[in-house]
Amino acid sequence: MKTVKILVVEDEAIVSLLMKERLENLGHSVCGICASGEAALKAIESAPPDLVLMDIKLQGKLDGIETANQIHKLDIPVIYMTAHAEEITIERAKESEPYGYLLKPVALKELQIAVEMAVYKHEMDKEKARLTKKLQDALDKVKQLSGLIPICAYCKKIRDDKGYWDDVASYISRHSEALFSHGMCPDCAEKVMKEVEEFEKKNPEDSSQDSE
Repeated sequence: MKTVKILVVEDEAIVSLLMKERLENLGHSVCGICASGEAALKAIESAPPDLVLMDIKLQGKLDGIETANQIHKLDIPVIYMTAHAEEITIERAKESEPYGYLLKPVALKELQIAVEMAVYKHEMDKEKARLTKKLQDALDKVKQLSGLIPICAYCKKIRDDKGYWDDVASYISRHSEALFSHGMCPDCAEKVMKEVEEFEKKNPEDSSQDSE
């Protein structure tokens, strides 16, 4: 597994130092230790981590859940660490959509699994968001080709949303991923042949010179 930059937010110095040692033993990098939510937000602003280990009970005005709610908006995964497993606390914690929930004292193996799962899930969430955006972009293109499209009754050009007239092939190419190959339908081929025959009848001298 790749090295993960982790911010530890814990107001007990002994616990935070222990977590730092364990994380480094697992091959990760602890980019900072904060004792309050306010300090954590400032640290993230200056150097965003890959993951945050967050204690729920903190110094300062913000507790861990309130801090995690703000971190969630920055698209940084959070794992809670707490000695409190009350239902009301867990229900509050769910609102920030954490990527894990560890009860103290945290065992090394549980910590390792929680970090790996959080990083993996976050990567999958980003990939899902990327694919969703790609799908939405494709649907937006399809929508541009649906509904009422103004087209000239004579030359068959299409008017775009900016008021410019363009030929059908160019319009569709700009608003979709369709590719065009050019040919001639039977009706047009018959029409062209008739025009050629009529021209040759009217201009026998020109047609005889062409044959020479």
